[in-house]
Amino acid sequence: MKVLALNSSPRTGGASKTEMLLLKLVEGMQEAGAQVEVVNLREKKINFCQGCFSCWTRTPGRCIHKDDMAQELFPKWLEVDMCIYASPLYHFSFNAEMKAFIERTLPFAEPFMVREEGGHLTHPQRQKAPTAVVLSVAGFPEQDVFDLMSSYSRFMFGYIGGLAAEIYRPAAELLNLPTIGDLRQRILEATVQAGRELVEQGAVKPETMQAITQPLMPSEEVARVANMFWRTCIEAGVSPKQFGQKNMAVRPADLEDYLLMMQMGFNPQGAAGLQAVMQFDFSGPVEGSCHLVIKDSTLQGVMGPAPQPDVTVSAPFEVWMDVVTGKADGQQAFMEGKYQVQGDVTLLMRMGQMFG
Repeated sequence: MKVLALNSSPRTGGASKTEMLLLKLVEGMQEAGAQVEVVNLREKKINFCQGCFSCWTRTPGRCIHKDDMAQELFPKWLEVDMCIYASPLYHFSFNAEMKAFIERTLPFAEPFMVREEGGHLTHPQRQKAPTAVVLSVAGFPEQDVFDLMSSYSRFMFGYIGGLAAEIYRPAAELLNLPTIGDLRQRILEATVQAGRELVEQGAVKPETMQAITQPLMPSEEVARVANMFWRTCIEAGVSPKQFGQKNMAVRPADLEDYLLMMQMGFNPQGAAGLQAVMQFDFSGPVEGSCHLVIKDSTLQGVMGPAPQPDVTVSAPFEVWMDVVTGKADGQQAFMEGKYQVQGDVTLLMRMGQMFG
């Protein structure tokens, strides 16, 4: 099997979850014996279709443009058995780079209208188009965010080459969180398996698809994490890329945010062998108590005071948020009396190990 894998993500490396999943899918296909070529559309010149229909009349089967699409990509597309269309979800469908590619495949069809047997009117194909696989990722946690893309893909590829599989990964921006490392690994392994199945069986098994799309965390928690992130970027005046380059941390706005942030950044290896309860009493515009229960390399965040905490931190909420996000030096703030500690101070000294 010859496969053309198109990646229309403008991002690369760990920032692109589209690329992350696509390369795992390709890995599985190659293990099953397929010849796969990966093309990053961001590196290619693909002009927009002009709607002139010269490819149907003056130069049948050939586009008037002399760009990478006409001279390189379209001939490759015609030669392969399967094409993977990997695109991040932009405005609930394919992004502009992928849509431009799809529209520029028009020369493979003839202009005449014929009715499929028992179906709708369509254009005859000069030759069979490759079978399609659609892969996409989104920040939203609900699976139905892909409904528009799925509807388009089923209609478009349903009668042009056929649609072998749709692989949609919601809440994809969470895939790099350290706290879901094991779950992330299972998702990536399932994506490799999906690649094998596409080559060997021409489809992806339901259980494999279920493993790829399994929830990472409850939807409301995903929304809270996303809102913390965007609020932090806005307040700091940075882009998401700059956020990562500066190694910034999301800044909680209330106690619920704080507990979720601590759970997100928890490092089980750093808490190995430790059993402790850490309480935080906050004052100021955001006031109240909460505590963290650390046991058997797990972390539980609880609202309210603990019966018998091992250590209690008393601080204005904003002061402690400056400390945990790295905006202020914790030891210096303590020496200046900006917050107080009662109990086992050594637990605070281990926070760097326990939390990323």
